[in-house]
Amino acid sequence: MPDPLPAVSEASTVTDLLAPLAEVTDRGIHDGDQYVTWRDHVQSAADLASALRARMDPDRPPHVGVLLGNTTFFSSVLVAAGLAGLVPVGLNPTRRGAALARDVARADCQLVLTDGDDALGDAEAGVPVIDVRSPQWTTELAGHGGSPVTFIDPSPDDLYMLIFTSGTSGEPKAVRVTHDKVAFPGRMLAERFGLGASDVCYLSMPLFHSNAVMAGWSVAVAAGASIALRRRFSASQFIPDVRRYRATYANYVGKPLSYVLATAARDDDADNPLKILYGNEGAPRDVVRFGERFGVVVVDGFGSTEGGVSIARTPDTPEGSLGPLTDEVAIVDVETGRPCPPGVIGELVNPTGPGWFRGYYGDEGAQDERMAGGVYHSGDLAYRDEAGYAYFAGRLGDWMRVDGENLGTAPIERVLLRHDAVVEAAVYPIPDPVVGDQVMAALVLHDGHDFDVDQFHDFLAAQSDLGPKQWPSYVRVGTALPRTETFKVLKRLLSAEGTTCDDPVHPIRRG
Repeated sequence: MPDPLPAVSEASTVTDLLAPLAEVTDRGIHDGDQYVTWRDHVQSAADLASALRARMDPDRPPHVGVLLGNTTFFSSVLVAAGLAGLVPVGLNPTRRGAALARDVARADCQLVLTDGDDALGDAEAGVPVIDVRSPQWTTELAGHGGSPVTFIDPSPDDLYMLIFTSGTSGEPKAVRVTHDKVAFPGRMLAERFGLGASDVCYLSMPLFHSNAVMAGWSVAVAAGASIALRRRFSASQFIPDVRRYRATYANYVGKPLSYVLATAARDDDADNPLKILYGNEGAPRDVVRFGERFGVVVVDGFGSTEGGVSIARTPDTPEGSLGPLTDEVAIVDVETGRPCPPGVIGELVNPTGPGWFRGYYGDEGAQDERMAGGVYHSGDLAYRDEAGYAYFAGRLGDWMRVDGENLGTAPIERVLLRHDAVVEAAVYPIPDPVVGDQVMAALVLHDGHDFDVDQFHDFLAAQSDLGPKQWPSYVRVGTALPRTETFKVLKRLLSAEGTTCDDPVHPIRRG
């Protein structure tokens, strides 16, 4: 019987969570057909830490750029951070060239680890780029085999990792992710969902992103559970993987629920071991449908990499709502900062301070802007109902000014997703010299469905909560929406293309 896990308040660092796993041999990491016990995984991490330390300047920050898929090696880097104080820097593989090199420099990386294509060379990066699949690296790492397994003694506020924001509304910023910012949600979620040594946590969301680290990897470590890794998310393989590894817990962010739901239904869909699916930004209808189809409890929350504002659904939360407002979450007028009355869109803020936000690395200007007036500004728009439940309305960058009225995009997207043929919907502004902005929507339809303009017009006319200024002027129909690696829609690209895109664009008459 494994030792009981420490209480939430006692597990204040990632090191605290890892130490009990150093001698565990009956659980471990699954990666395709490969498997390694926790004991051997921790030993490999100690070897890795020794090899990386030997390459690094001790007088500079021990920052290691990570450009890896979801593999055992990536997990070893995360373990090495808990053992030896290295600071992994999650690099987004969709960035290339000068943009990626900028991230490397901004985060003070001493070197970069990669296992993909040659997205970055030594000369371009300005630091050594190590292909961890190469024979040279294999030989170098073997020279550090059997390194002592020793654990540092960090404080909760010590830097554990740097994770870049998605960059959907500007240049990505490196968020300071401290030990407590990873350890606390890991322990809290493990206890909340009753996870333990017999569980298997399935990780298919990218590990360079906060959701996979805080709602996936750290949860497994805190629970003392096994981990099943998939290099990159696959909708068609999600349930087969769950069955293959006997996974009982998984995490998600963004649209994966809708992608899995778009796969062909089978009579045995609910015959799988998954008990809990936890994540954020799932479409409300998908949360319900996924749970019913696959026989799993889906828990959807709201938060960001920064962590300044978070909202949790309660059992009595209305459908479509993020959850109830609390003392640490308010909706305020973007210009005046005053609380918004029910039904009025404003910005979600934390009026009490930074919450879990620990600042940006190397960007004091952006940090000061985020904390203007001593209030954490999320950059997310929302409105509340009379009972105090919040509803997401989009990002500040999505804000549309239509004929003198400010509109959020999310309420319109929720209406469009009611259409039986629509799988995905993104709403965004295109400039108009008369009304300021026009509303445009990009849709992805279920296979076998054609877009019928007249039928779509009748559908819009039947939606009693779609205001006249929210009515889309144009609809773009394609096979996919442009997205980041973490499934966020790149609306700035859609707005820039406007009606001159390659996809079919249909004008929609009003009324």
